[in-house]
This record gives sequence, structure tokens and C-alpha cells, in this order.
Amino acid sequence: MNTVRSLCLTPGSVMTSPLSVDMMDVKRFKEYISWLYYQYLLVTCSYVLEPWEQSIFNTVLLTVVAMVVYTAYVFIPIHIRLALEFFSSLCGGQHESTVAIIS
Repeated sequence: MNTVRSLCLTPGSVMTSPLSVDMMDVKRFKEYISWLYYQYLLVTCSYVLEPWEQSIFNTVLLTVVAMVVYTAYVFIPIHIRLALEFFSSLCGGQHESTVAIIS
């Protein structure tokens, strides 16, 4: 009975909309992102740089990270395939060319 009464609106009660809850989540997310950026500034010691130096530092860092991610995306599958072929040949597996000739 108490739960039904608590769900009903009385003339003086204010209903909180889902939109206000979402706005609180957005505000909390913004605060979290700003905290992460502050931690980044502290760890890299780039808070002592001039704004133009910070932009150059961030550009170089972002470029290096992008190149590492791209290189890993392109070359790691090739190295994994070659390693699997190598270890399968060590364990007595046949090469594809040998199987093709027998078939």
C-alpha cells in the first residue's frame, strides 16, 4: 500500500523527468573527462608549456599513437599467421603445397 501511495503524485509533489537525470549524467561525464585531461596534463608535465607548445606536443603525440595503432592493425595479423605456420610445421603439420599435390 505504501508503494502505491509513493508512486502517486500529490498536488505539491514534483516529478523528476528522465531528462534531468540524463543531464546529470552528462555533467558527471564532462567532469570525468576534464579530470582525465587534468591527469594527462600532470603525467606528461605539459601543463607548464605554452599553449602553442601544448598543441605541437599533442599533435606529435597523437600522430605517434595513430602510427603505432595503424602499424599494429596492419602487421600483427601477418606476424600471427607466420608464427602459426612456423609452429605448425614444427609440430609435424604439412604445408599447403604438399596437401595440394597429394589431393
